[in-house]
Amino acid sequence: MFRNLLSRLFADMPGSAVLNSQDGEVAIAALLVRIARADDRYSETERRRIEGVLARRRGLSHDEAVERRVAAEMIEAEAPDTVRFTRIVKERVDLDDRQNVIAAMWEVAYADGKRSAEEDSMVRLVASLLGVNDRDSNLVRQRVLDDLGIRGH
Repeated sequence: MFRNLLSRLFADMPGSAVLNSQDGEVAIAALLVRIARADDRYSETERRRIEGVLARRRGLSHDEAVERRVAAEMIEAEAPDTVRFTRIVKERVDLDDRQNVIAAMWEVAYADGKRSAEEDSMVRLVASLLGVNDRDSNLVRQRVLDDLGIRGH
């Protein structure tokens, strides 16, 4: 199952593999895992935060969110590069929802209550690749910080 999804996600030929909306959501989940792993510390808190984000995005049950996170971890570990993830997401997700994806990434980046330069850089790179400009990404980050009750970051 995962090999089939990987081949669809990372096919080199445009149009050679058909992606469905769930594939796009798995790519988003894998991006969230990639953000959490960017600082080489992938904590239980970050795993739970990813599950919460996934459950909220598509109304998944806790078990479904855990299953999607585990699949995303496997895919992220096998994935060749961040650019391909972002290309998939950019092709499959409207701009408004891409800002929600950036919000989810900031939420995961701050899950452990610490600001990591590696996670920060990764979110900024992904935002740029998704076509979300720095200003909008920063506004989204501020909204996430307010929602999380984090000040001074």
